[in-house]
Amino acid sequence: MTTQTTVDATGPGDGTPAAPSQQPPASGLRGHPWLTLLTVAVGVMMVALDGTIVAIANPAIADDLKATLPEVQWITNAYFLALAVTLITAGKLGDRFGHRQTFLIGVVGFALASGVIGLSGSIPMVITFRVSQGLFGALLMPAALGLLRATFPAEKLNMAIGIWGMVIGASTAGGPILGGFLVEHVSWQSVFYINVPVGVLAVLLGLWILLDHRAENAPRSFDIPGIALLSGAMFCLVWALIKAPEWGWGSGLTWAFLGASVLGFALFALWETKVKEPLIPLGLFRSVALSAGVVLMVLMAIAFMGGLFFVTFYLQNVHGMSPVDAGLHLLPLTGMMIVGSPLAGALITKAGPRIPLAGGMALTALAMYGMSTLDAGSGSGVMSLWFAVLGLGLAPVMVGATEVIVGNAPLELSGVAGGLQQAAMQIGGSLGTAVLGAVMASKVDGDLAGNWTDAGLPPLTGDQLDHASEAVEVGAAPIAEGTPQELAAKITQVAHDTFISGMGLACLVAAGVAAVAVLVAFLTKRGENAAAGAGAAHI
Repeated sequence: MTTQTTVDATGPGDGTPAAPSQQPPASGLRGHPWLTLLTVAVGVMMVALDGTIVAIANPAIADDLKATLPEVQWITNAYFLALAVTLITAGKLGDRFGHRQTFLIGVVGFALASGVIGLSGSIPMVITFRVSQGLFGALLMPAALGLLRATFPAEKLNMAIGIWGMVIGASTAGGPILGGFLVEHVSWQSVFYINVPVGVLAVLLGLWILLDHRAENAPRSFDIPGIALLSGAMFCLVWALIKAPEWGWGSGLTWAFLGASVLGFALFALWETKVKEPLIPLGLFRSVALSAGVVLMVLMAIAFMGGLFFVTFYLQNVHGMSPVDAGLHLLPLTGMMIVGSPLAGALITKAGPRIPLAGGMALTALAMYGMSTLDAGSGSGVMSLWFAVLGLGLAPVMVGATEVIVGNAPLELSGVAGGLQQAAMQIGGSLGTAVLGAVMASKVDGDLAGNWTDAGLPPLTGDQLDHASEAVEVGAAPIAEGTPQELAAKITQVAHDTFISGMGLACLVAAGVAAVAVLVAFLTKRGENAAAGAGAAHI
């Protein structure tokens, strides 16, 4: 196992950095590992919650600000695009200037941007500051992992990452519940205002608790061309995935951006072999375990986020649940992640990551298969069973893949490793939504006309069928105003049956992706550098 000298860059309080030490000393509560975990959890919760809570507010924002559907979509896309494109660069900033500083800047910027969105009176202003939220969120997330990596010793790191994963899972799944309550009983602005007091708490805790561990051989310069090439390649990839449903997967524009992304990544890889201090030293990927961890995170996100995307439509549009009720029905998933993540951390510490990761992906595959069997008549008990199995499967993967990536990277690259982990998850989620969305669209387009005719419904023109397909793809029934009740019931039955067949196929594809991930899990191993520079004081 390698060792890594670190520096307490916060110093004794007079602006003088402390001397290098194998385990940086913590004075009083500053640098206390578990309080550090509490502090970063508050900040991470704010960003993770924002990923899903805003979706519930979008209809109210559209109504209040008179926004079009494309404008509303950009409320989500602008945030996601800014976050995904800058995560790795933001991690490098933390490695260079210290994760404490980048974490605090990220928290302050995210909270301020949230407050400004709440005061916004136009959609362009909302979208602009959603970009700001994404940029500051990208600073915050890798810095949180970098702080945990530097603070906890190897025997406690998995447990810490387990709790960190629990916070992310609970916040992500709890977003629709909290968002629905706030929109229904307060206002859409409150969805953003809530980040302000949370951000203030995170900043106060951060100033009081966080100790800035920096590797003695941390990078001293910036790879500006590398940043430009990687950011451009990531932008083209994510942009293509966002726009593919609108442009079509066979569109020249979609393939032009995908091709530009491949070219950008190739040029980036070539440049990184020539620069003295690269943005991402390609030697990182000589670690089969680290590379497998990144691939595993992508595959997990494809299966989880892609599959769950359709489940929300299933609950709300097929079962007719409110957003709050739909969120409550997902509580078994949230609960299993909350319970399972710390337990997974303890298990991985004792047994290593391979078996828990493989078992977790096997459970994820089983859950996605089970979800493929749901229909319009499925009861809450059956749904809860499969959601609970999914949560139980995801917990060890979130914890184990994160530890494999961050733990197998040198301490001076912990920010970059944290950025890789988050970027892999964001790209996997985007791929899952895009690819499984294409599967759903293809199935609906192939089945709807036949199902419509078989039900004896009036024939549709080509344009009418296209509009009907768009509605059915999200579980809605294309019923025109004034349609007789008996005819409306038939249309609803056809729409729901067609949607469920598409969701079933999409979930089966997600199950197949998860099954492939089981094999990838056996390539992982415990982080070789996990103990490097970790401070064991106060544990």
